[in-house]
Amino acid sequence: MPTRVYSVSLGGFDTHAEELAGHEMLLDQLDKALTAFLDRLARTEAGKRVTVVVYSEFGRRVRANASDGTDHGTAGPVLVLGHGVAGGFYGEQPTLTDLDDGDLKATMDFRQVYGTLLGSVLGADPAQFLDGYRGESLPLFR
Repeated sequence: MPTRVYSVSLGGFDTHAEELAGHEMLLDQLDKALTAFLDRLARTEAGKRVTVVVYSEFGRRVRANASDGTDHGTAGPVLVLGHGVAGGFYGEQPTLTDLDDGDLKATMDFRQVYGTLLGSVLGADPAQFLDGYRGESLPLFR
């Protein structure tokens, strides 16, 4: 297919109350969909060149609110999946004791992730698209 980048959304994560059951259901749905998608892609050479990136536009606060949920926060995870992905954990595990006004502190500049994807997957110059990008690529790919 001629399009090189597709975007798909899974809504419902913006919960501020009774979060545990809702997020468990949504994460299970995400897991099953990604597993089926990647399993199908693995059957073809073209599919083995696909990279999937899962991210959220916002993180969640550490402390629960009065409705037993959490409000918008910072420092959410990014998942990178695909046949050519090396795997691993990048950045530091955020601490729950040293917070920024109740939020997790990001331990990695998101531009590193995007820059690596732009350069390694799309063959683009990350500095053209990411203001402040310093060329720090991550070893995300084999």
